[in-house]
Amino acid sequence: MDEQQNVTVRDLVQNTALRVVWGEDHLERPITVPDIARPGLQLTGFLDYFEPRRVQLYGVNETEYAKTMTREHKTIVFKKMASETTPAFVISTNLKIPEELIEAAKDAGIPVLTSSLTSSRLLSNMTYYLGAQLSERKSVHGVLIDINGIGVLLTGDPGIGKTEAALELIQQGKARLIADDRVDIYAEDEQRLVGAPPEVLANLMEVRGIGIIDVLKTYGAATIRDHTTIVLNIDLKRSNEKVQNFDRLGDDGANFKILGIEIPKMELPVTSGRNTASVIDAAALKYRTERMGFDALSTLEQRQTKLIKENEIHDQANT
Repeated sequence: MDEQQNVTVRDLVQNTALRVVWGEDHLERPITVPDIARPGLQLTGFLDYFEPRRVQLYGVNETEYAKTMTREHKTIVFKKMASETTPAFVISTNLKIPEELIEAAKDAGIPVLTSSLTSSRLLSNMTYYLGAQLSERKSVHGVLIDINGIGVLLTGDPGIGKTEAALELIQQGKARLIADDRVDIYAEDEQRLVGAPPEVLANLMEVRGIGIIDVLKTYGAATIRDHTTIVLNIDLKRSNEKVQNFDRLGDDGANFKILGIEIPKMELPVTSGRNTASVIDAAALKYRTERMGFDALSTLEQRQTKLIKENEIHDQANT
């Protein structure tokens, strides 16, 4: 399921180091694109490629150039840039804001914001926040937990025990909850997936036979996170004595793909009497050790090769 995020100028102010100079009553203006504009060329009057839907960021270069412009030229240019879709004007480094810019913003009802941060720092902060909020999102049924810094997405059929296994790891202090039942996923960049809970389900778990648990209030702030990078998918599968086709060595190279990004996938059989939580914990630790360069399968293969050679030498000596 895809979800459209709604971001306003108020959200941007609350989540980055911005202050409102003018336009407190206009902070509900929507922001629909994550890119930030640096309108240096537009100040010269060249507006052919002006993107009005972007937040407009003015730094030292832009404000210094504005000082060389006549008042009439500034009035004309700023009015053209104050379109009905422009979310906000932002001025960095506590720079003096051109009066003509404020006048144009007031006429169009566009908030004017400022910050003590430099343009590069402010650009980075706003781009990171808006990129995360406005990225395409997909929702998957599952549980997302952080096991010692490893974001693990648990998937599997309803009732297979995803929530119960996650809860056991949380109670043991080995994991933190990000999302239960529904996980919203977006691509932070071309290689990383980030998962977060829907706002309505944040910090909550539904345990069969018990009901809803507020993990934050029950187990404390150290047991939750609001998001994490997903690096491993563990898919729980029902198993029985008649079906034994699971990968036993962990080298099948399966992947979980979403939003064009693939992450490693492990299929774990769930059987009566097996401690699923412990196996999930072991799988996460196995992933970590492999990323550190320790491959248990490779070690086994080397030992087997060594043993075969030793047996061959022994056989040759006895012939």
